[in-house]
Amino acid sequence: MPIQPTYPGVYVEEIPSGVHPIVGVSTSIAAFVDFFPRGPVNKATQITSFGDFQRIFGGLDKRSEASYAIQQFYLNGGQLAWVIRVNSEKMKMAPATFTLGSTLNVTAASPGTWAGDSTNHLSNKVQVAIDNNTPDPTSQFNLAVREVATVNGKPKVVNSEIYRNLTMTKNTPRYAVDVVNAASALIQLTDLNTGTGTATMPSPTSTTIKDVITSSVLTDPVSDAYKSLDGGKDGNLFDSEGQLKPDQFTIFSEALIGHETEKTGMYALDNIAPFHFNILCIPATANLETKDYLATYVEVIKYCEDKRAVVLVDIPTTIDTVDKLTNNFLKTLDSLRINPNATTYFPRLHIPDVLNENRPRNVGPSGTLAGIYARTDATRGVWKAPAGTEATLVGVDLPIKLNDQVNGNLNSLGINVLRNFPIYSTVSWGARTLDGADIKASEWKYIPVRRTALFIEQSLYEGLKWVVFEPNAEPLWAQIRLNVGSFMQNLFRQGAFQGQSRKDAYLVKCDSETTTQNDINNGIVNIVVGFAPLKPAEFVIIQLQQMAGQIQV
Repeated sequence: MPIQPTYPGVYVEEIPSGVHPIVGVSTSIAAFVDFFPRGPVNKATQITSFGDFQRIFGGLDKRSEASYAIQQFYLNGGQLAWVIRVNSEKMKMAPATFTLGSTLNVTAASPGTWAGDSTNHLSNKVQVAIDNNTPDPTSQFNLAVREVATVNGKPKVVNSEIYRNLTMTKNTPRYAVDVVNAASALIQLTDLNTGTGTATMPSPTSTTIKDVITSSVLTDPVSDAYKSLDGGKDGNLFDSEGQLKPDQFTIFSEALIGHETEKTGMYALDNIAPFHFNILCIPATANLETKDYLATYVEVIKYCEDKRAVVLVDIPTTIDTVDKLTNNFLKTLDSLRINPNATTYFPRLHIPDVLNENRPRNVGPSGTLAGIYARTDATRGVWKAPAGTEATLVGVDLPIKLNDQVNGNLNSLGINVLRNFPIYSTVSWGARTLDGADIKASEWKYIPVRRTALFIEQSLYEGLKWVVFEPNAEPLWAQIRLNVGSFMQNLFRQGAFQGQSRKDAYLVKCDSETTTQNDINNGIVNIVVGFAPLKPAEFVIIQLQQMAGQIQV
């Protein structure tokens, strides 16, 4: 604001520079959507390690393809991920419960058998205990909550929570329902008291043990002072062997996709703003029949286009030979070539399954490749293809080995291959999108080109919001050119573009030519940003000839 001088002297006025630095967004945040044995449902939860995943969602589970994919993601270089545990009314999952007299209803924090299932003696158990060893036993009580698991064939307390001096009086600082529901990772409470009269206190769960929160009692997995929750259900999706039931294919597909208005399934990712994701993996689709497989991925690919993300398409578990891939599955894959934000890899992988005596388990490569993407982005940049001798896959084996001829055929179809070479071990040996089949001649043929464009788009989208409602004239256009140009120049200096000079590498145009008077009248400012992308050297051709001796004529 201009200074209004009132007295003789020196005045200092700070002039805005017009600099609004544009920060590059992240490029390798993965998202995984699937069934998990525990954890919040239809809510995107951020994790930073496989340990986080084990603590919140229960770790590896033979019914959950994504549990293995997440393990592979972190093993191969992943850093940050969003996890969505799906549920729907048709899946019929239910939480374990227990009622403390007529006072409190105890419900597991999330549905599933993880918190209590009396039909399965190996199931974990969430247990609660109450005593009135408090300063005022007539109006206060202690509540202990613990989780008991079977470890090496024996029960063991693996998690516990203690809440002291609780009360059943509403609108007080220690009201049990408010305190526990805000803090507990294991249970939620419901007050069964009705009316406005004196609240009923829950009775102690043991007549002989007066202090249930002492260490000796809390850690004793067979203490009769603790009462177990029961009735948890994982739903009807899987049979006793952990295989998805055929009559549940469509139900599971619908749960994975979810509902946009209710923000369930993958649409739970809409709620993570201002954060975002870059890579979407739904490996459970590989167990669906073709109809549901296609229905799921068509929606997923469209969603990723809207979110400026890519989806790693896992090939079905039944496609285990090149003949099956080219003869049976290619038509299905062609139906997914609807935009360049999708890519796929062949073959599927074998990993040692710690839940099955380290026998090989067939898994989709999406989680492994998501980790490779993250590792490559961190070390080389998003403009480097996540392929080559540096892109080694950790902790996997290939069920079939592909030769150069098969590699060439699949590459021309836009199918990336995973190869095994002496010394280099198992590597990613392809860098094409599903739009990258030779016959399509797409400008988005290569994964790094597409991902670089998405990175620039998202960075500019977030970095130019300050422009909205600014006066639409040359001073604004100059600021836009300054800030976008600085962002692109920084990428050029990092080696993100072709060209020896910035003129060859990128352009930024925002002036009276891009924004006409008619545009101004309609409230529009047009910004043209172009870049010369780096493209991977797929084919290295060495021309060798003999040098003829000097001949004098």
